[in-house]
Amino acid sequence: MSQSDEELLRACRQGDAAADVFQEVFTTLLENVEKIEQPSRLHAWLVTTARRKTWLVIKRSRSTQSLAGDGDEEDEASSIPDEQLLPDEVLTKLEEQHVVRAGLAELDERCRGLLTMLFYSEEPPPYSEISAALGTPEGSIGPTRARCLKKLLGVLKKSGLFSEAEARP
Repeated sequence: MSQSDEELLRACRQGDAAADVFQEVFTTLLENVEKIEQPSRLHAWLVTTARRKTWLVIKRSRSTQSLAGDGDEEDEASSIPDEQLLPDEVLTKLEEQHVVRAGLAELDERCRGLLTMLFYSEEPPPYSEISAALGTPEGSIGPTRARCLKKLLGVLKKSGLFSEAEARP
């Protein structure tokens, strides 16, 4: 599962290398600001650049440690499988999440509230709580959810996230 912005910020606050990564990312941004062709994708560009700069800082750190130590730690670390997504996959996932959030924002307040409660909570609340929060009968939550998901799917199709074939059940 990907980390939330809060978790990433907490991790940055715990490490001295975060300042180095931050400086390198924003130096790169300033050096390339005229070359950025899609300003609307700046967030994704920053995330990708930060990931790449982080890898460089880690690589430099490992090189320094291997010169100082006997190399056993590096051998152990390199044997651990890397299950992280590749940068292109991360960028694609971030873009898709952005499109879904933007699509959700286009829905009416009732649908947006219902889908947010159901799908943006770590533990979805029971229907009784949703019913009380939205002022609707418990029995209507399931059918309303289906209608709201259908509306969201329509918005996502318009955005180009899904083709007709992918959107079919």
